[in-house]
Amino acid sequence: MNRHPIATALRALRQTLWGPDAPPGRPLLARWPRLARPAAPVGLLAVLGLFWITLTVESDWGLPPPIAVLFAAMTVAPLLALPRRPLLAWRLTVLALLICTFNAPAGLPGPWTPPLALGSVAVVAVVLARVDRPVLAWVVAITTVPVLTLVHAENRAAVLALLGALAIVGDLIRRNRLSRRALAAQTELSEREQERRAVLEERTRIARELHDVVAHHMSLIAVQAETAPYRLTDVPAPAAAEFAAIAGSARDALTDMRRLLGVLRSEATNPPTAPQPDLGDLGAMVDTARRAGLPVTLDVDPPLDGRVPAPVGLAAYRIVQEGLANAARHAAGAAVRVTVRAHRSGLGVRVENSPADARPTADGGPGHGLTGMRERATSLGGTFTAGPLPDGGYAVAAELPYQAESGDA
Repeated sequence: MNRHPIATALRALRQTLWGPDAPPGRPLLARWPRLARPAAPVGLLAVLGLFWITLTVESDWGLPPPIAVLFAAMTVAPLLALPRRPLLAWRLTVLALLICTFNAPAGLPGPWTPPLALGSVAVVAVVLARVDRPVLAWVVAITTVPVLTLVHAENRAAVLALLGALAIVGDLIRRNRLSRRALAAQTELSEREQERRAVLEERTRIARELHDVVAHHMSLIAVQAETAPYRLTDVPAPAAAEFAAIAGSARDALTDMRRLLGVLRSEATNPPTAPQPDLGDLGAMVDTARRAGLPVTLDVDPPLDGRVPAPVGLAAYRIVQEGLANAARHAAGAAVRVTVRAHRSGLGVRVENSPADARPTADGGPGHGLTGMRERATSLGGTFTAGPLPDGGYAVAAELPYQAESGDA
């Protein structure tokens, strides 16, 4: 039962002494990119300054120049490796403490120079905030050895208390950093899931409405095919059989479609029984918006009704409806113009508002109105654009293609 903790401790010890380094943390100046650029040369100059100060102090102690240079280099080397290799910096620090102390000539007050002491504290603090708990325990245990052997007895308690405080604070900082990183990842995942769900919900709504439209026309085909032999006189038997086959195929298609798309209807709510709106209902919708205080101008081609297929008319109606809702929410008081133009092979829909104090939300903002309009347009093979106008207003525009009848101009 104790093999697992022992194996974990041995792996942590191996990583502490010669294993891979701790992952680099976020740069301290990441939030201030203008200060991050000169940080490297300034830091290098600071390290060179510490090297010169240490070399000067140890030369004043009477150390031979080679030993003084070695001690100064061992003092600043951990600081150079600290930003990217914290564990390596800690190993160099421990080595520097041992070499500088045991090789110092007798009778000298050092070589515990202030740069070496402060640099050692900084290295240990950074390492303890980067490594996980098993490695942290070994770092603290190994760092305690030079503290007990090299620090004077009257100062050991204070240094050990400082080491323990650094360990606690470092572990808290590491856990806080990991928690924030996990929270950021979860937030990003939730936003993606919300966007995906919004798209799926809008596609489901479109599929329901298209199901109603197609079911209506298929039902008419079935009824007309079944009643044709009774409404027409002298229908030959083969033609009557053909009408019956058409009616049967229409009803089979209706049955299969209802089975396939039936899951799209919620069992908790009653299915809508009102007919789906189309372009003929734009006037009533605009009148309602005007009564609500929204100044709307409607510009629709007069001969439009009767030429546009039902799915295209429904999509155009919903796009105008959502466009007016966006204008009412985000550009209150602004004048709105709705333009619907029919072409031979498509229908152009545009809703634009004049400048106002507030602005419509973009795709990344709250709400999914633009996402729904785009889904409706693309589901019919069309295009959708939305964005601010040069004068400060906002416009949404959709091109909904369809195959016009041969008799249409």
